[in-house]
Amino acid sequence: MAYSDAQKEATARYNKKAYDRIEIKVKKGRKKEIVAYADRLNKSVNRFIVDLINNEMKK
Repeated sequence: MAYSDAQKEATARYNKKAYDRIEIKVKKGRKKEIVAYADRLNKSVNRFIVDLINNEMKK
């Protein structure tokens, strides 16, 4: 089944209410490396970064 415009809008509204956004900047070429590394861990880039932050903050 296709992802309808209404579903996209509902998801966007939910994400806006439930999550904060943080933008990071990396040197050209690093994004590709980060994506590949996260893939090797079977994680999304977001999950990979959030896990790193959580682990660091537990110290």
